[in-house]
Amino acid sequence: LFLLVCRLKSSVKFLTRPDRPNLAYHKLKGRNPGVIFLPGLNSNMNGQKATALEDFCNSLGHAFIRFDYTGCGSSDGNFEECTVGKWRKDVLSILDELADGPQILVGSSLGGWLMLHAAIARPHKVAALVGVAVAADHLVTTFKKLPIEAQKEIEEKGEWKFPTKYNEEGYYSLTYDFIREAENHCVLNSPIPVTCPMRLIHGMKDDDVPWQISMQVADRVLSKDVDVILRKTGQHRMSEKEDIKLLVNTVDDLIDKLATLA
Repeated sequence: LFLLVCRLKSSVKFLTRPDRPNLAYHKLKGRNPGVIFLPGLNSNMNGQKATALEDFCNSLGHAFIRFDYTGCGSSDGNFEECTVGKWRKDVLSILDELADGPQILVGSSLGGWLMLHAAIARPHKVAALVGVAVAADHLVTTFKKLPIEAQKEIEEKGEWKFPTKYNEEGYYSLTYDFIREAENHCVLNSPIPVTCPMRLIHGMKDDDVPWQISMQVADRVLSKDVDVILRKTGQHRMSEKEDIKLLVNTVDDLIDKLATLA
């Protein structure tokens, strides 16, 4: 563990931005396509999926980047002031400033929503997408399913305690403004102009983000090269040994596919 901590501490760099908080990242040099990992809500770049992909890319000699969004992990900024729009800009900063050539984006949960936005904004740079429990529009959809009284109460208080089993409080605190802003980034209401190859992995035992969202994304994207991989026993985090193996193999197959297309 000590060695691991040293490795993480020593290798974190910061992308400095004149008008925005600095982003913590870890970059592995290598060949294209590069792989970029986009974490989930309140997660960071040191999760099992991120580090497993890094080890895999390292073994293949491919470039790899993992990073923390504004207000998360080691990056600067306040989580309370964050929005989906700000995090979207974080992803574009990483793509524009740190990534060379075509990239495969691997987005977990909220990261899966953001990877769609990145592919729309930077089609020339995003060569393929891999979603793990893609949470497209999920926070907004969940909010809108609440009883009207509950929605009104959240609006008045200005705070929504979004239930989660991933921290001690049992909820993430999101502002009402966060939800309002997130509505501007919903993608499932119309065709999604993404044409690159896409693989969507989802656990059917996911209690946080329904697997049906991956089906909706597959249905809405313009790309014809889309596979949805449902794992019957998979949970939300998809970080069991077999889940990680599936993720790595999926990325491996895409790297091969892009090589033959090139």
